[in-house]
Amino acid sequence: MEEGDFFGSGAPVSVLTAQPLDRFLDYKAPEGGCVLGAFVEVPLGPRKVLGVIWGPGSGGFDLSRLRAVNRVLDVAPMGADMRAFLQRAGEYTLTPLHAMLRLATRAPGLSDPPSMRKIYRRGTGTPDRQTDARRRVLATLEDYGDLSFTMGELADMAGVTNSVIKGLVKQGVVREEAAPRDVPFARLDPEYGGKALTEDQEAGAAQLRAGVQTGRYGTTLLRGVTGSGKTEVYLEAVAECLRKGRQALVLLPEIALTAEFLTRVEARFGAKPAEWHSGVTMTERRRTWKMVGAGGAQMVIGARSALFLPYRDLGLIVVDEEHDTSYKQEDGVLYNARDMAVLRAALCEAQVVLASATPSLESWTNAELGKYSKLELTSRYGASVLPEMRAIDMRAEKLPASHWISPTLKAAVDARIAKGEQALLFINRRGYAPVTICRACGHQIGCDSCDARMVEHRFLKRLMCHQCGETKPMPEACPSCEVEGKLAPVGPGVERLAEEAKELWPEARQAVLSSDLFGSARALKESIEAIAQGGADIIIGTQLVAKGHNFPLLTLVGVIDADLGLQGSDLRAAERTFQLMRQVAGRAGRSERAGLALLQTFQPEHPVIRAILSGDETGFWRAEADERRHAVVPPFGRMAGIILSGSDVSQVFDLGNALARNAGALKAIGADVYGPAPAPIARVRGRHRVRLLVKADKSAPLQAALAQWVGQFRLKGDLRLAVDIDPQNFY
Repeated sequence: MEEGDFFGSGAPVSVLTAQPLDRFLDYKAPEGGCVLGAFVEVPLGPRKVLGVIWGPGSGGFDLSRLRAVNRVLDVAPMGADMRAFLQRAGEYTLTPLHAMLRLATRAPGLSDPPSMRKIYRRGTGTPDRQTDARRRVLATLEDYGDLSFTMGELADMAGVTNSVIKGLVKQGVVREEAAPRDVPFARLDPEYGGKALTEDQEAGAAQLRAGVQTGRYGTTLLRGVTGSGKTEVYLEAVAECLRKGRQALVLLPEIALTAEFLTRVEARFGAKPAEWHSGVTMTERRRTWKMVGAGGAQMVIGARSALFLPYRDLGLIVVDEEHDTSYKQEDGVLYNARDMAVLRAALCEAQVVLASATPSLESWTNAELGKYSKLELTSRYGASVLPEMRAIDMRAEKLPASHWISPTLKAAVDARIAKGEQALLFINRRGYAPVTICRACGHQIGCDSCDARMVEHRFLKRLMCHQCGETKPMPEACPSCEVEGKLAPVGPGVERLAEEAKELWPEARQAVLSSDLFGSARALKESIEAIAQGGADIIIGTQLVAKGHNFPLLTLVGVIDADLGLQGSDLRAAERTFQLMRQVAGRAGRSERAGLALLQTFQPEHPVIRAILSGDETGFWRAEADERRHAVVPPFGRMAGIILSGSDVSQVFDLGNALARNAGALKAIGADVYGPAPAPIARVRGRHRVRLLVKADKSAPLQAALAQWVGQFRLKGDLRLAVDIDPQNFY
């Protein structure tokens, strides 16, 4: 079949739906016919479901018995490159095609006629009577500014029933409108703005522009020290892409980065691009989805799922902070957006820019082997210079019990406050304390649904499970021995660190940045803007602060527990610690004032800590690559995780043992199978979890062997099996 092929009225067509079926379905083309790739509504039993015309009907049916396609949707057809991407991504991740299509149609109401939709915005005045529910509705509308909501979205986000919104509509406090027709986004002008680039940056921008001009596939690793202006360089590649009339996608690892980035894009191109992430309402998502397909969105800023939008002509994909672990989808379809970006670009002849100050070992290796082009920015933009980095040997520091800020770090913070500068205290742990223990009986409070300890969140006055999200009030008495007043926090979290900082610097203005503490993306954005304008003396934060923020007055970074990530057996532990420490240290000294990063550590002689302090990134990557090469693990070998789960632990282990005994298909390609073993967190949301690990040579045909291996077994009851190609986490 060729792109644009047409099926006349009544012709048999093959339709892919997002329903959990293991086959295509045959229908008759609707009156007036349809093209290959058309989005259609088809009858399935008593329901009407969304589907895509995938090709001619398979035949073998009595045509008179085929049901007809109900109608063709008023959206652009799915292009050949997108259909190929879904198939190839599904084959790589061992994901059924229907599940891949579900990823590509995450815009509810695509098949609804516009007349059915109503949207809700802030009206005028105040309610005749204030209630908590009404206040939540108005706060939600104000948090999201100009964005519009459907009633269901607004009710869900405010935690109220529809009747609360209807009551506010009657009073005019909330305005009900017919949903506007989907309109294109404002045009971006590649000649509009832009900062003067340094010689280093201009050379980099020229290299990226040349790649875009070829109109062919290529991947470039853009590696630049923190503060070197990587964003300005790759925005020049975006400008070139726009000049060629093609679309650009920029992936960001955190919603928190989006607001600042949108401001920079608007300053460069004179208008805001389309957005695609969980902080955008479904109404806006639907508009973005349609406009991307119709060519009415030139540029998309998004989270990893923005890769699955139906671009009409995608010419450039930028993966910012490409090393970030949030690019790996850990539930549902298990994929790595960085790797899928490269696949997507190869299929539509687009360029990829992987940008990072601390690239992943996979990308670094591909650049060293010549698979990717290399581009390095070695100096900071303007007058700023890289911060000095030092270790604080905690074995020589004297601290009171239950305190974590060393005297040396305290003195450095004192000096910064005296100069009117800012200090950042960093700890990679949310909440108040990671463990709550009873001093009477030793009981540790765990989650009722998981084998995980509950984390105290004192600001919320609750205990929270960071695995399943379950929360419960902080008890007065021990749940085990029922003795009151004996529950005690063990270890520091960001909230406990904030408490200690308040004790040490009672007069200082303090800001705490942790994802748990903000009800909306807008509230987080406002807090970050206030800090950047000098609204805090001391910032206490989790890894949320390590990514991309620019605080001009920040000159000191103190890392409370630099050893935290070095514990455990994760093969990427050293790499992740190195990346995180370098990233967070890079927040210091990004303006004219010199920066200092102090790492509190009990292991100053550890090779990773030494590499961080010396700044010898190339030496670190070479040493890390040698270790992985000898162990034949990624990126020099192949791995797959098999995660089994179910409510009956014996059934889960029986399945795991059966898999291990019948691994002939894997042994035939020289792969090794380890396990079954309980997952490190062996129970999540009430389901017992067991893991197996498969390891093979780089050249082994792993996917085909895995499919044959797991295909031997039919899962009974509530047993589930997930295959994780290239696992990033092993919990």
